[in-house]
Amino acid sequence: MMYWNDHDMSGWGYAWMSVGMLIFWALVIGGIAIAIRFAIADRDTTPRSASPSPQELLAQRFARGEIDETEYSTRLAALRAAGAP
Repeated sequence: MMYWNDHDMSGWGYAWMSVGMLIFWALVIGGIAIAIRFAIADRDTTPRSASPSPQELLAQRFARGEIDETEYSTRLAALRAAGAP
């Protein structure tokens, strides 16, 4: 009769078992959520082009006919003057 209570779990054993089970299920659910998020993530690997410079935008507007040659040259000169140190 020496180790009578040795094989029985006390209240702390049930508490640790409950905490362990909560941690286990949190990890399982978190792992599934991360896997789903990774699976539906945007996998667009095309390099994103940088936005065009102001001079390129001005050239595009001139090419489309939105501005005339005199306005293009004056604005281009103003952009170059502003960019100069």
